[in-house]
Order: sequence, then structure tokens, then C-alpha cells
Amino acid sequence: MTVQNLDKALSRKQRLQEKQRRQLAVVDTVDKAEAKVRKAEVELALAVNEAVQVFGGEQSASEGLDMPVEAIRRFLGMAQDEAAGAGA
Repeated sequence: MTVQNLDKALSRKQRLQEKQRRQLAVVDTVDKAEAKVRKAEVELALAVNEAVQVFGGEQSASEGLDMPVEAIRRFLGMAQDEAAGAGA
């Protein structure tokens, strides 16, 4: 009977370890995806910043890119933050 209890305890422990392993793997995957999204957002922000300069303003860029002015402003803020971070 002791051996059977040991097997059950080991089995629970193994199940817990497997669950924790899967959780850590998912957290790692999410972290990597977030990093990719952040990088893509920064690239988009820099492109929008350039578009505003090329189109001659936020409204013209909004129309040319078919993007709401609010989104243009959000990306401009990100581009400014990125430039400030690079300069620091």
C-alpha cells in the first residue's frame, strides 16, 4: 500500500511539473510575441511619422493613409517616445 501511495504522489508531482512547464512555455511565447508586436508598432510609428512629413500634416496623412487622425497622433507620440529613448 505504501508503494501505491508513493506512485500516486509521484504522479501528482509529475502532473504538477508538466502543468508548470506548459504554463512557463506559454508565458515565454506571449513574451516573445509582445516583443515582436512592440517592434512592429515602433516601425509603424516611424513610418507614420515620415508620412506626416511627406504629406505635410496629420490631416493629409490621415487621408492619404486612410487612418484616423487619432491613430496618427498616437503613432506620432510613439515615434517621439522612441526618439527620446534613443537619444537618452
